[in-house]
Order: sequence, then structure tokens, then C-alpha cells
Amino acid sequence: MKTILAALALSTTLVVGAQPAWPEKTVTVVVPFPAGGSTDTVARAVALHMQTRLGQPFVVDNRPGATGAIGAAQVRRAAPDGYTLMVSSLGTFVIAPHLQKNVGYDALRDFDYITIPVQAPNVLVAAPGRKARTVAEVIAELKASPGKVSFASSGNGASDHLSAEIFWQQTGTEGLHVPYKGGAPAVNDLLGGQVDYSFPNVNAVLQHIRAGKLRAIAVTGTKRSPVLPDVPTLAESGVQGAEVYSWQGMAAPKGLPPALREKIAAAAIAAVRDPAVARQLTDQGMEVVGNTPADFTAFQQREYVRWKNLIESRKITAD
Repeated sequence: MKTILAALALSTTLVVGAQPAWPEKTVTVVVPFPAGGSTDTVARAVALHMQTRLGQPFVVDNRPGATGAIGAAQVRRAAPDGYTLMVSSLGTFVIAPHLQKNVGYDALRDFDYITIPVQAPNVLVAAPGRKARTVAEVIAELKASPGKVSFASSGNGASDHLSAEIFWQQTGTEGLHVPYKGGAPAVNDLLGGQVDYSFPNVNAVLQHIRAGKLRAIAVTGTKRSPVLPDVPTLAESGVQGAEVYSWQGMAAPKGLPPALREKIAAAAIAAVRDPAVARQLTDQGMEVVGNTPADFTAFQQREYVRWKNLIESRKITAD
């Protein structure tokens, strides 16, 4: 009897302590946006490091459409076996569900959250020819011409749009929102002076700021951006409660075995913290996060509620 019990105890220990044999074949990393954007850049940098570290191919699959909903719905339907992952922006996780009907997934229930590789603040920039150099001067301009000072965005519900909405809300002002179909045309018109201001991601306009083509007035982070150390935060400039970060997150279909989820997270976090990968991303204005699955899950739930409240209170629609 003692021999049998000892064997059972050893067997149980081996099962509990066993690590999943992953990966044993190609891992697909779905990016629900076109190639070449910030999310795609992050996904490819992380996937390449994971491939090198783990010895199996990690293939990025761009599935754009419906603000990320098409790719996210595809991932939701995949098996929770670690061979389908998704890297997406906050738009898919915490914004689109409040703007679109029937997105095809439940952001709170359909995914296991792995890690947030990076985040980046947005930056309030002025078009060439605008006189304002401080947040106070922008506010004064808005109050002098309510609803007439234009703010470009990459689209309804994008983080640059929502940054403007929070800014107006917290300063008791109102601007004119001008949505574009993507960040590139918005920045082009900003450079040309067709619109007055914008809150793009730092990495989207860093080259134009450094070249003196756009004037950076304030960043939306909780601290100054390492790539724009001379630019104050909104809070430093007197506007409280308007902190916004654009972030990219890695997730998987709901139902990953806990040990497998931790193994994927460890590999992804190691990737983003690798000095070469981190340098590649931070040089573009991104900030390395690499948090745990538990931290990402809690953060995602807070962000989900925050953006839901803003979208409803400001009556923001996808049209």
C-alpha cells in the first residue's frame, strides 16, 4: 500500500509540475490592422525574438478591418492552445466594443490576456502657423472660438480623438473634431495647416517634431516622454485627469491552461525587455511595459470602464 501511495504521489507531482510542450509547431500572431503601423511593428519585433528564443516559427498574420474587430473575432474562434495569439491596440480591447454593434467578440470574456508589451503617450501638437505655444494658450483660443478650432484624428473613437474629447471635457472647452481614415492623412493635413491641432501618438509624429515641422505643446502621459524630455505633461500644464496612453496588448483565445499562459507571457516579456528590442521600440517613442497576465487583465478591465464612460458621456459614435 505504501508503495502504491508513493507512486500516486510521485505521479501527481509530475503532472502538476509538468510544463506544457509549447511550441512544437508554427505560432500565428494575428494583428487586426494593416502592416506597417505601430501595432504591426510591435508584433513583429516581439514575434521575431520569441521565434529565436523558442525555436519555432512565429508568423504575423495581418487581418485588418472594422477597427480590429475582424481579426479579434477570428482569434476568439481559435483553439486556446497557444498557437494563435493576437497583438492589438487598445482600440480593439476597450474602445470598439462601445462604438460598434455586434463586433463579434466580448472583450471581457473571450480572451486570456498575456501582457502589454508597450505603451506610448499622445502629444498635443500645433500645425505650422499656429501661435499657441502652451496649453493655457490653446485653452484661451478654444474659449475665444468655441467649436471652431479644429482637431484632427485618425478616426472616430481613436485614441487621438478620445484624447481631444478628454481635454475638452477637463478644460470646459469645445473644439471641432475632424476625423480622417487613418493617422497618415490626418498628419499630412496637420502639416499642411488644413487643421489646427491634434493629439497623435508620439511615435507617429516624432520625426516631424524633431524636424521643427510640428510644435509639441504637451504629452498625455503621467510623466514626460523620454524622447520629448522638454515637453511638459498636461498635468504639469494645469489640466488634471486627462492622462491617455495608447497601448498594445497580447492576448489569446479564452481557455489557455494556466501554465501555458505563464510560459507564453514569460517569453513575450523577455522579448520586449531584450535590450535590442527595447531600444528599437523606445527609439520610436514607445515605453516598455511587459506586465504580467494578472496585471494586464486588471488594467484592461479598468480601461474598458473608463472608455465606456467617456464614450457615453460625450455621446461619441463611430459615424
